[in-house]
Amino acid sequence: MVSGDMNDSIKPGQSGQPFAGYERPTLKTIAYMTGLGITTVSRALKDAPDIGAETKERVRQVAQQIGYQPNRAGVRLRTGKTNVIALVLSVDEELMGFTTQMVFGITEVLASTQYHLVVTPHTHAKDPMIPIRYILDTGSADGVIISKMQPDDPRVRFMTERNMPFAAHGRTEMGIEHPYHDFDNEAYVYEAVKRLSQCGRKRIAVLLPPKQFSYHDFARRGFERGLRDFSVGEFALNGIISNDTPLDQIKEVSQTLMSAPDCPDGLVSISGTSTIAFIAGVEEAGKKVGKDIDVVSKQSADFLNWLRPEIHTVNEDIKLAGRELAKALLARIDGKPVAGLQTLSQPVWSSRTPKFGA
Repeated sequence: MVSGDMNDSIKPGQSGQPFAGYERPTLKTIAYMTGLGITTVSRALKDAPDIGAETKERVRQVAQQIGYQPNRAGVRLRTGKTNVIALVLSVDEELMGFTTQMVFGITEVLASTQYHLVVTPHTHAKDPMIPIRYILDTGSADGVIISKMQPDDPRVRFMTERNMPFAAHGRTEMGIEHPYHDFDNEAYVYEAVKRLSQCGRKRIAVLLPPKQFSYHDFARRGFERGLRDFSVGEFALNGIISNDTPLDQIKEVSQTLMSAPDCPDGLVSISGTSTIAFIAGVEEAGKKVGKDIDVVSKQSADFLNWLRPEIHTVNEDIKLAGRELAKALLARIDGKPVAGLQTLSQPVWSSRTPKFGA
């Protein structure tokens, strides 16, 4: 047994942090500090039912205070698992805190489990299969979360064939059922066209995602249905810009369009950052949002109305998406059927959005 107050015996370290200058804490370290056997410490950390609650709490307190983490290599040798979830994210998604909110949501769910999150960045300018092949070939994760889905996505096919549990931020149309969480972009764009028609707008442009991504097709369907149902016309952008176009280019195209006599009087945007760039072009052309053109924009952070109160905004909760994806993936790792692991968020108008006609 260690004499004296337990907290006194661990003063050199800070809660949750390893001792500076000390070797990595192990089960043996905890056993020494608590006066328990190594087997008892191990079972306490695994929440074994035959270990008392007081003993478990004492072991967990010491483990936290000395910064103990299980040795992943050892865990993998014993169990065949890594206790790692890999989040594969495009570096293009970092704008406006997308990555941060996604990570927050995932870690909220993982915090009560043995899993750790590893973020693997990549760019869609390169082969999106590269990080997936690496993860599967090295066995470096027990499950994978992916985004920027394509209708026929090779990552989905590859992981399905290799029996790798995964969850997708977005849907596919390839006949393979898989866990996903998605935002209903079809419903969002439809409601956006409805709002613009209520504002009296007749020549509506839509700033879509690139065609290779699934949410382009969903957004386009909502747009075309809205045009029909509300008897308004499209101001065709003809693919000259998308929400992945560099922001300075979006601004230049917007300024050119809005300087012409027959310019759009309504815009639907899928991305908050693209909206900012487009509005900058509107104002460079001497036009005003809310007067010469009305804008409806989706946003992943509630900020657009701080900049321009006239923008009609819809919130997409990325933290919620992270939570849903993590829960779906953990359930899939546990062998739960795919059918119950597919969720779809509906568009919600921001509390700061103006009322139509106001």
